[in-house]
Amino acid sequence: MFTSIKEYHQQLHLENTTCVAAVTHFLQKINSKKQLNAFTEVFTSEALEKAAALDAERNNSKKIGRLHGVVIAIKDVICYKGHTVTAASKILENFVSVYSATAVQRLLDEEAIIIGSCNCDEFAMGSTNENSAYGNVLNALDETKVPGGSSGGSAVAVQAGMCMLSLGSDTGGSVRQPADFCGIVGLKPTYGRISRYGLIAYASSFDQIGIFANNVEDVAITLDILAGPDDYDSTAIEQPFSPWEKDEENFTLQEWSVSVTEKKYRIAYFKDALQHPSLDEEISKGIFSTIEKLKIDGHIVENVDFDLLDYIVPAYYVLTTAEASSNLNRFDGVRFGHRTKVQVEDLTEFYKRSRSEGFGKEVKRRILLGTFVLSAGYFDEYFTKAQQVRRMLVDRTSYIFNDFDAIILPTSPTTAFNIGQNSDDPIAMYLADIYTVFANLTGLPAISIPLYTHSNGLPFGLQVITNKMDEVTLLQLSTLLMKHYKVV
Repeated sequence: MFTSIKEYHQQLHLENTTCVAAVTHFLQKINSKKQLNAFTEVFTSEALEKAAALDAERNNSKKIGRLHGVVIAIKDVICYKGHTVTAASKILENFVSVYSATAVQRLLDEEAIIIGSCNCDEFAMGSTNENSAYGNVLNALDETKVPGGSSGGSAVAVQAGMCMLSLGSDTGGSVRQPADFCGIVGLKPTYGRISRYGLIAYASSFDQIGIFANNVEDVAITLDILAGPDDYDSTAIEQPFSPWEKDEENFTLQEWSVSVTEKKYRIAYFKDALQHPSLDEEISKGIFSTIEKLKIDGHIVENVDFDLLDYIVPAYYVLTTAEASSNLNRFDGVRFGHRTKVQVEDLTEFYKRSRSEGFGKEVKRRILLGTFVLSAGYFDEYFTKAQQVRRMLVDRTSYIFNDFDAIILPTSPTTAFNIGQNSDDPIAMYLADIYTVFANLTGLPAISIPLYTHSNGLPFGLQVITNKMDEVTLLQLSTLLMKHYKVV
């Protein structure tokens, strides 16, 4: 219905549409595509009421918010006061949030309309959206394929035109990988760029709220609103942020888009990553083709030796499962969440039953792995060594960014695969995260942009990574790539 926030606001200004008409359109889309299972809850009456109020305010010549009437969906791990938030888990079945996440409040303050909560892998643990208490989310391009995870519902909501943009969370690629599988834009900002207050924790030193949209400029607008310090989150970055090089009042999106095409970038790539045996041959060829075109156009694109690639996934899963084991201790069936109906007299047995009934298979697996690596006999052997690998990755990338503006990588080693294809092989599923977990281990901003189409008809993207707190370069380079290097 609308190609961008800017175009939508122009249509509102010209009185060619209304917020009520927009919400009605998206509600019809959601209803017609129920089989995709993208939403866990749709806020139908609330969204329509908010749209009507915004239309009335706009007609009274009130200055509109930057997201006035923009229809947004949020992942079911992000708290919204007075609304159910379950992390797609039985253990939080019917739990109603008593406060709103900082990210949600900032959307509302700019007059966004939140249309619903999106399905996801339970507690954001998964790469396919097959680990949800609500059932699988289906890829709108091919319903036999997975949409990616864990933010699969949020990705499909944008992909299938059920909202203008959506929020997900990215702990190891959970925004970028589903964006790749669904053919849309998915951003994970620098760790701490967006407050985590109100985001249900999976692995606290990795988690970051991310943004899905159909174009880079909408991502930039939304990031500008969500970013910033927060008294409720001590890890939130204190420095102010804006993606615009000049004052927004005097520097339009069009001018920003034009200006980026004049820059010449220094871009690094890892040849070992692009020739890795796990990577689909067409994906490798597509990215190498883009590298050659960038060189022809005057950009510096060079291979950088990187011998830590095979240590990334093991380090990531040691550290994140350890943090998950700690974070999920709070779900015990006493204060809130699922409580076993079996009568037991022993408190330990009560905990065991409540948690065994409430948590799904993948969450249990990661809790057990995390508890193991934190145990006295294995802490130094696994957790300490993984932290050392993380430190090495941070140091190595800081050296790379002394000479380069960005690193490019595949987002995923394959295009979207069949539902159930890897469900019996968790190791194969974990190894599929080889290209995305790097940015979470190092806290770097990263984006997946849809540049290619595979011969199987499915999309795949290019992942761009920049230095910490340099989302401006990330968004500008992504705009350039989308404008001039998208393979039609």
